[in-house]
Parts: sequence; C-alpha cells; structure tokens
Amino acid sequence: MTSADTQITGLDTVRAEIARGCRDAGRDPAGVTLVAVSKTFPAEAIEPVIAGGQRVFGENRVQEAKAKWPALIEKHPGIALHLIGPLQSNKAREAVALFDAIHSVDRPSLCEELAKEIAKQGRQPTLFAQINTGAEPQKAGVLPQYADQFIVDCRVNYGLTISGLMCIPPADEAPGPHFALTANIARCNGLELLSMGMSADFTTAIAMGATHVRVGSAIFGARG
Repeated sequence: MTSADTQITGLDTVRAEIARGCRDAGRDPAGVTLVAVSKTFPAEAIEPVIAGGQRVFGENRVQEAKAKWPALIEKHPGIALHLIGPLQSNKAREAVALFDAIHSVDRPSLCEELAKEIAKQGRQPTLFAQINTGAEPQKAGVLPQYADQFIVDCRVNYGLTISGLMCIPPADEAPGPHFALTANIARCNGLELLSMGMSADFTTAIAMGATHVRVGSAIFGARG
C-alpha cells in the first residue's frame, strides 16, 4: 500500500468514526467539521487527502502555511484553512490574510492586532477563543474562570466576533471533563462552535458537542 493509499484509508476511517460518533450521540454528522491537521506534512502528502474530497485543513504555524498552501489553494479552489496553533501578535496580518478560521484567540494584545487587520483587510476569519482548561503554564489559552470576561472584552473592547471556543485537554487526563467544561462556557456565552477533539479522543468530543474535530495522525500517519 502506498502512502497515498494509507492516507485515503485513514481519511475514510476517520469519516466513518465521525459518522458513528454522531449516530451514538444522536447528532447529524453534517454538524461536525473534520479539520485535517496537515502541520509538518509537505504538499505531496496533502494532495491525496485533497483528492479524497477533504477541503478543511489545519496548520499550527503561519510561516509553514504560507510556504505550502497558496499554491495548493490556487490548484484546488474551495479549500478552507484553519490556524489551530498559537498566534503571535506580529503574525496577525499574515494570519488574517491566509486563514479562514483562527482557533487560538487568547489575549488582549492579539485581539487588538486581529481587530486592526480584519478592519484593514476586509476579511473576517471565524474566531475561536482558546480555553486553557487544565491551567497548564506551558499552554496558551484563557483560564476558565476568566473566559466569560474575555469573551465580553473581545466583543465590547475590540469589536471581534467570537464564534466558538477551542481547548486542548492535558495529555495525562481524561478529556471528557475538559470538553464538558468548554461546552458549558460556550453555552453560557451563546457560542455555537466548539473546536474539541484530536486523533485519540474526537469521538468523546463529538459526544460532548464538538462542531470541529482536529485530526492529523489518524489521517496522515505519524509525524517524523
């Protein structure tokens, strides 16, 4: 089996698992967007997944995405690109220009730059506030106890439309409680989108209401 065959098999398996997870949760699979996480993979590894019908992809770094995606998007119209990694404030201009969604809004300085660039460029990427549900010092994200105020500040102070929340549970803890916490914060703030779940736990996230699941290794294979 070629690497392309492996990726198509992985993509089909993930799609089937999403459908099964939605069925078990009594949800419509159309309400869950698969974000295929292509970070660190070159364009030639992404092409078979595009050929398999996948149109939403996630990247961690602005510079890496700039290097490989413009040509792919020109070749394959209709692709949506999501930034799922931390965003430096000085990369806001490039991020707004390139990405259709940004999952990692988490601090006032970034909000200020995003608001400026959204107004300047006339582009409106879908914005998710990142919640650091495990209060992990090495991770980006707003602490849960400050999330409500942060969302208000985004709207009132910066004029940003926050459409949803994103979380990355601690690797050594059960993800369910972290997904439930994120979903509750979203519900309390009238937010409809939830970016939750990766290769190992996306079916759990679907049961908790995820609208976007970020799956990389289950599609592309292990990263080198």
